[in-house]
Amino acid sequence: MTSRSVGTRQPLAEAIVALAETPDDVPDVHERLERVSQFAADRIGAVDYAAVSERPGDGSCTVAMSGELAAAVSGASAAPGTPDEQPVATTMTWPNFRHEAAGMGLSIVSVPLFTGSGAARATLDLYGHDAAAMAPLTVGICAAYDPDLPSPVDKAELRPLDDGGEELIAGFAEALSVRATIQLALALIGGPEEDAYLTLRLDAAQQGISLSDAASAVISSRLLPA
Repeated sequence: MTSRSVGTRQPLAEAIVALAETPDDVPDVHERLERVSQFAADRIGAVDYAAVSERPGDGSCTVAMSGELAAAVSGASAAPGTPDEQPVATTMTWPNFRHEAAGMGLSIVSVPLFTGSGAARATLDLYGHDAAAMAPLTVGICAAYDPDLPSPVDKAELRPLDDGGEELIAGFAEALSVRATIQLALALIGGPEEDAYLTLRLDAAQQGISLSDAASAVISSRLLPA
């Protein structure tokens, strides 16, 4: 399946945007969500852990830790004589991590992750020990939702976002744009939303294009002059 050109989009942003273009029923959605969490843990300096909750009500989540933190934990717990080149596990299932994080003194930033129907398929929770370093992530996510709100660069008291933080905000903002495009196309197709989504899904599959490209085609054919 082809998709839009990603240009210089970085891995975390690409993973978030690609998820927003992904049909809800693809078999590897869980792996795609894990990829988002691992990129977030590795690429955002303020983030020590990134947890994806696919079913928030049951308290279970998949937790990724930054490679640096994983190496430190592995080094502290390694038995004498353990080779340094042994692989370090950076992703694990950790029930009730959100509750336990409060006792670890961690700050949290929550980001919804959307799949192609527009549903919030999961929640990405970012955890860090430095509240001041986490604060611009919260401001940036809120500004992506509402452009009338101040961005992190508008608030002089905040620390600058690092490259990973900027990547998160940019990817989330673009995912919202993809979601809005698909939702507009579903409204133009008409009928019950589930039926409209199935129509768009089948159209994208038949043409071998992404949901967002199929949605853009619907919008162009119905709203733009011939």
